[in-house]
Amino acid sequence: MANVLVVEDEINTANMERDFLEGAGFHPFIAPNALEALKLMHSEKMDAIILDVTLPGEDGFSLCRKIREITNAPIIFATAPTEDADIVRGLGLGADAYLLKPISGTVLIAHLRAQLSVHARIMDQKLNKSAPEEGLAIDKLIIRPKARQVTLHEKDVILTGKEFDLLYFLAEHPNEVFSKDQLFQEIWGLDPIGEPATVTVHINRLRDKLKSISGHPYERIETVWGAGYRFKLD
Repeated sequence: MANVLVVEDEINTANMERDFLEGAGFHPFIAPNALEALKLMHSEKMDAIILDVTLPGEDGFSLCRKIREITNAPIIFATAPTEDADIVRGLGLGADAYLLKPISGTVLIAHLRAQLSVHARIMDQKLNKSAPEEGLAIDKLIIRPKARQVTLHEKDVILTGKEFDLLYFLAEHPNEVFSKDQLFQEIWGLDPIGEPATVTVHINRLRDKLKSISGHPYERIETVWGAGYRFKLD
């Protein structure tokens, strides 16, 4: 039974989300604020986090950043309607999905299960001791699509599902320029929440993660000003 932390200060909403989770076979923990949420994060192993933005004291954005430093477990924002910039900000801080209230139990559970499935595939690749997949090799970067694994200089690069999809798609089409709209449609498809600016957030996160491994900017993911992005090969 997966543990799910719900960070929600509105009692009725918290109880409703708890009922949704219990009915779907999850083990929910409820925290009304950031302080209580962090205490639970340190005392219990959480498999996923459902997070409101508007909280007493420290807000959900700040809490998301702190949680992401603790765990790679899926984080889903479930919050009141807001500006597109807030959605982009939440995803940029490490959230995996951003849902707008009111949210039906069916939709919430579907997103939760989808994010847990992606996370499980990412973790399973570390446990797979079979012969490594050949994959796509570009200099010291190796992308193995079946295992959904990326290594740079023989070190694992831990990516979210969408970050992996974006990197692999660009690397499969070297030197081809794609607009933000094209990439959003290709990678996010029919996802109900999001906008093309989300692509920029994920490109920046990809660059940051690759830079953290190599020690210098990863210049193959190139911005073509006024046009979009490409994976540059000499």
